[in-house]
Amino acid sequence: MDERQTAGAPAASDAAIVVRELQCRRGDRVLFAPTSFVVAPGSIVWVRGANGQGKTTLLRTLAGLSVPAAGEIVRNGARPPLYLAHANALKDDLTVAESLRFLVQLAGSSVEAAAIDAALERLGVASRRNAFVRTLSQGQRRRVALARLAAQREPLPWLLDEPFDALDTSGVAVVADVIAEHARRGGSVVLTSHLPVPIDAPVPTVVQLHEPAMA
Repeated sequence: MDERQTAGAPAASDAAIVVRELQCRRGDRVLFAPTSFVVAPGSIVWVRGANGQGKTTLLRTLAGLSVPAAGEIVRNGARPPLYLAHANALKDDLTVAESLRFLVQLAGSSVEAAAIDAALERLGVASRRNAFVRTLSQGQRRRVALARLAAQREPLPWLLDEPFDALDTSGVAVVADVIAEHARRGGSVVLTSHLPVPIDAPVPTVVQLHEPAMA
């Protein structure tokens, strides 16, 4: 589990996302040195870097929510990636099932009630199906937000910011399985994590963010 593949220069013409010499900025500060990598179908890319290095900003930029300071991002496919931020984006006044359905539909997917139930069951929160989101613990909220992944069957690129946060050991294992299954179906994943990524197939490719060169 300690040995990971290292991302190389972009080359795959059929890649879901190609990143070339990307740099991101927060205020007047450039966050990391020019970074290039390919997100191919069936692959998992693990973005690593020190705290404050720009991992979340990079994901937001890949999602189209921030503008790069330099470089190029090429996205293939008519639909945007599915972005799951560190915040759970759940609505307190909806029930768990209603909130999950809303998140799936927000990504442009239709979903049946049985798929919602199955996703909640897989993430261990089926018993809270009819509870209002405001009554959930932080760990339960994270599981409901991540159930969006289990309900999503299309091979869209996933951009996941710290998906293992606020989960116990069993929750981490379930989410790792969901991510690996998505990649094996031909989907692709870019994730950040300060925890080890417990996925062996496919082996995650590491993209290490580095300090920018001094001007």
